[in-house]
Amino acid sequence: MRFGSARVIRQELVCWGRRPSPRFPESAMSTYRVAQVTEPNGTFELAEREIRPPGPGQVRIAVEACGVCHSDALFVGGGLPGVTFPEVPGHEIAGRIEELGEGTPERGWSVGDRVAVGWFGGACGHCPSCRRGDFIVCAALKVPGWAYDGGFGELTTVPVDALARIPDALSAADAGPLACAGVTTYNGLRRGPAEPGDLVAVLGLGGLGHLGVRYAVAMGFETVAIARGAGKADFAKRLGAHHYVDSTASTPVAEALAALGGARAVLATAGNSEAITATVDGLAPRGELTVIGATPEPLGISPVQLIMSGRVVRGHPSGTARDIEDTMAFSALHGIRPMTETVPLERAGEAYDRMLSGAARFRMVLTTG
Repeated sequence: MRFGSARVIRQELVCWGRRPSPRFPESAMSTYRVAQVTEPNGTFELAEREIRPPGPGQVRIAVEACGVCHSDALFVGGGLPGVTFPEVPGHEIAGRIEELGEGTPERGWSVGDRVAVGWFGGACGHCPSCRRGDFIVCAALKVPGWAYDGGFGELTTVPVDALARIPDALSAADAGPLACAGVTTYNGLRRGPAEPGDLVAVLGLGGLGHLGVRYAVAMGFETVAIARGAGKADFAKRLGAHHYVDSTASTPVAEALAALGGARAVLATAGNSEAITATVDGLAPRGELTVIGATPEPLGISPVQLIMSGRVVRGHPSGTARDIEDTMAFSALHGIRPMTETVPLERAGEAYDRMLSGAARFRMVLTTG
C-alpha cells in the first residue's frame, strides 16, 4: 500500500494543552494529520482532522509512536462489526498527554505525562464483566481504531481509564508495542499454571513470540521455543530459550515436548490452528494451552485429548491499563524490549504491508517526531 497522491498541507505547529509544544514552540495549529483508509482494504492516505477539546473523562494524547499490529487488519479490512470508514487504526499507542477533559485531573493525570494505550481502550464500567472487575472482557470494550480513531496519527483522544503510565526507562517506540504484544504475552504467561522451574513452550517467534520467550525465561521457566525451520534455533537461543523445537522436523512437536517431560504450559502466539493443535499432546497432565495467536480456523482437538490428562485450553485477551503498567515495569526491570523497525507516519502504508506480509522484524512502529 502507498499513500494517495492527494496533496496534504501540514501545519508545522501542534497544540500542547494550554501551552506551546516543545516540538513546535512558536504557536499552535488547528489541525493534525492521520493515516487513514477510506474503504475496506483501501490504500493508506494522509488526511487532516480538526483538533477538538477532549470531552469529560477523556484526554488528548500527542502520539509519539504507534505499533502496527496484525489485528489492525481486522479494522483496515472492515472485518469487525461497527467498523466505519474513513478508518484510522492503531492500538499500540505511546505519547504524552496534551489536554485533559473535564473530570480527569482528579484522576491523577497531568499535561505532559507519558502514557501508553493498548487494545484495552476503555470499558463501559456497568456490564456484568465490569461489575466483577474483569474489564478486559467488557461487553462494550473500546478498542482504539474501532471505538474511536487509533494511533496512526499525530493526536488521538481516549478515555482516561485506558491510560497506562510509561516508565522513564522505556522509549515511546518500545512502550507502544508493549501495550499490546507485550501485555498479551506477559499476561498470558503470568496468569497460567506454570511455576518457576516448570517446562513452558512458546509457539512462534514473531512479533508476539519473541517477547513471549524473553518473558518466559525472565519468569524462571525452562523455556522451549517452537518455530518453523532449523535456521531459527540460534535466534531462539539468543532470546534465552533453553530448548528449540523445529516444527518441520521429522519428530512431531508433541513428541519433542513429551521427550522433555511434557509442557506445563504452551503459549501459542502463532495464528495457525494446525500448529496450535500439534502442541496439545505435548502438554503434561493438567497442562494448559493458552491461545493468543488469532485465526478463524477451528482447532482440531478431540475431547479425549483433554479429558484423559485433564488438560485445559483457553483463549487469552490482552490486558487492562494496569496490566500494561505491570508489563512495562517488568520489561524495564529485566531489560526486555521489543524488536522494532521504526518508520515515519508518512510511510504507514509501507509499514502495514511489511507487517501483513510477515517481513517485519519484528514489530513495525510509526513515529511522528
